[in-house]
Amino acid sequence: MSFRNCTITLLVATVLIAGGHSMAQTVHTDIIELPSPSWTAPMPLDRALEARRSIRSYARTPLTRAEIATLLWAAQGVTGPGGERTAPSAGGLYPLEVFLVAGRVDDLPEGVYRYDPASHDLIRTAEKAPRAALAHAALGQDCVRTAPAVIVLAAVPSRTTSKYRSRSLRYVHIESGAAAENVYLAATSLGLGTVLVGAFEDADVKNVLNLEKEVEPLILLPVGRPR
Repeated sequence: MSFRNCTITLLVATVLIAGGHSMAQTVHTDIIELPSPSWTAPMPLDRALEARRSIRSYARTPLTRAEIATLLWAAQGVTGPGGERTAPSAGGLYPLEVFLVAGRVDDLPEGVYRYDPASHDLIRTAEKAPRAALAHAALGQDCVRTAPAVIVLAAVPSRTTSKYRSRSLRYVHIESGAAAENVYLAATSLGLGTVLVGAFEDADVKNVLNLEKEVEPLILLPVGRPR
């Protein structure tokens, strides 16, 4: 595992996931380089669309770091020289933030991570994987607690509001749906399962994941091998 230790404790203005956007935050983190997306058993798109299902029951088998890298890239990976991504974004403003709650992932320490699309790195923001607390925030949905990992799609709505005003939230939600479907199809092609969880207490999820004030959780995607 390529692990770049960058533990710092200070208040800085850091560049966040959407190009050029910044916010002040306390940095105390590790940066972990992810492998390139890996489609070990390519599945034709038509078959992935046909096979896609919502899966809520997962085996205890860990996920691999390559699988996690592929799922995160599918959600928000950079695909073009201008910073274009795998999911469309109104005005190319990219309000989405992607987090990973990793519990059972080979060669990846347990914890909460932010995905950086530009570098295809994980930035660890917490050393524990609070899946039980996250499941409680999700109205007790057991799939969130038992999944080896949970991908959290969140957003900074102000990135879109600055241009699109009253229609901005609609655009943000459309974008998060596109990213979630990408995760579904990538999981299906890898022989994994996921389910879109939208029922949760926003404030509780923000508290469990220690999200910045301006970051709003939108979708939880527990992922694992179908039982």
